[in-house]
Amino acid sequence: MIQDVNTKNLRVIPDERGYLMEILRNDDPFFDKFGQVYMTTAYPGVVKGWHFHKTQTDYFTCVLGMIKLVLHDARDESSTNGETQEFFIGECNPMLVSIPPGVLHGFKGIGDKTAIIINTITETYKYDQPDEHRIPWNSPEVGYDWDLKNG
Repeated sequence: MIQDVNTKNLRVIPDERGYLMEILRNDDPFFDKFGQVYMTTAYPGVVKGWHFHKTQTDYFTCVLGMIKLVLHDARDESSTNGETQEFFIGECNPMLVSIPPGVLHGFKGIGDKTAIIINTITETYKYDQPDEHRIPWNSPEVGYDWDLKNG
């Protein structure tokens, strides 16, 4: 596990009307603070990445469809510097992943339908000075292969 990354298996509570799934609570041991919540999507096979934040923590989950979420520790001071970690999250594996500042992250829509991702972040997005730092999805700096691995 990459240093300072936390995961939480999400609790789904079904009844005859539908179901409820708690995602993030302020009493979760790794919760820091609230900035905003946003939703994004990924079409099947599309890669969105890489990016990182200097101050913001992301609390990331997929509520419809499935994604492969990939983290790469690019922090010089981290004991797990250079490590890469994959998570398969979504309907088949409801999970929350907290992504600390300095950890590169990206995701790929997997399966055959559009994935819907909910991200709760610790800072409000600043349009004039976003804490959003990008490198190409296929950067040799990371060296990650996003292709489907058959076998």
